[in-house]
Amino acid sequence: MLAQLKEEEYNPYYGIYIAKAEYTNIVEGLQNGKKGFVDFVKSIPEEKLTYAYANDKWTIAEVLQHLIDTERIFTYRALRFSRKDQTPLMGFDQDNYAPNSNANHYNVSQILEDFEAVRNSSITLFRSFTDEMLCNIGQASGSPMSARAVGYILAGHQKHHFEVINERYL
Repeated sequence: MLAQLKEEEYNPYYGIYIAKAEYTNIVEGLQNGKKGFVDFVKSIPEEKLTYAYANDKWTIAEVLQHLIDTERIFTYRALRFSRKDQTPLMGFDQDNYAPNSNANHYNVSQILEDFEAVRNSSITLFRSFTDEMLCNIGQASGSPMSARAVGYILAGHQKHHFEVINERYL
């Protein structure tokens, strides 16, 4: 399906994430990403979770919580779009979420529990969509977005942040 995704199904801003999605099947990509997330987080030393590479940057825990929060918000969008809800959805300020997430008080087990609950729900949701539902387009942050674009964005967003953590934090 990735090859069938049209540029008018998402804001160009999300192209960087969509390009990083490795699977054409969204559910398969989310399942693979779940295993990848668990393995990646388990490889991070507990004491590194609250590390930030600069004063104005998020900690590793906040980046991981950002992935979880974003998945919650974006799967809500996918649900609305799949149901042909044309109500424009506002964006969210990710920079307000991180410092207010309490992520720096979580340990690896808590982060994994939260992520697995969210990802299992995402997998179930995307598995329930028909091809027609996946192609439905709604409005988010002032731009069109299809339900299937959301799935690819989630997969690529995770990969993007893992790359950032590996390059700048570990």
